[in-house]
Amino acid sequence: MKVLEEGSELTLDFAKLVKVVEACRDAIPVAVQHADTREVILVAYTNELAMRTAFAQRTLVLWSTSRNELWEKGKTSGETFELLEARVNCEQNSLLYIVRPRRGGICHTKNSSGAPRDCYYRRIDFDNLTLTNIDP
Repeated sequence: MKVLEEGSELTLDFAKLVKVVEACRDAIPVAVQHADTREVILVAYTNELAMRTAFAQRTLVLWSTSRNELWEKGKTSGETFELLEARVNCEQNSLLYIVRPRRGGICHTKNSSGAPRDCYYRRIDFDNLTLTNIDP
C-alpha cells in the first residue's frame, strides 16, 4: 500500500507550486472536469507544448512537473480521455479542460474491486483532519 495514496493521514503538499516553478517556469494549472457529471476529476499542469499537443490530438495531454515531460493521462493504463472543450479563466493564467473518459476512471489508483476511480476518492474529516476512503 502506498501511504500517500491510500493512507488515512492528511499530508498536503503546500510546497507544490514552488516545486512547479523551480522545475517548469512556464506551466499553468488545469482543472479537468468530466463532461457528463461535471465533477472536477483532476487538477494538473500544462505548458504551451502540452496544450497545443492536447488540442491537436483532442486528448488529455498535460505537463508532468515531476518528470518534466509530456504526459498523456492514462496512456500506460489505457484510461485515456477525449478532450471536448477548453476554457480559460479571466486572468488567462489557468485552464479548464472538459473531458470524457474513453473507458473507466481517471486515477492511476484502483479500488478494491480493481476498478479505476476518480482522483478525489478520500474525504477529509473537518475535526481531526483524517481521511476516509469513499471508494475503497
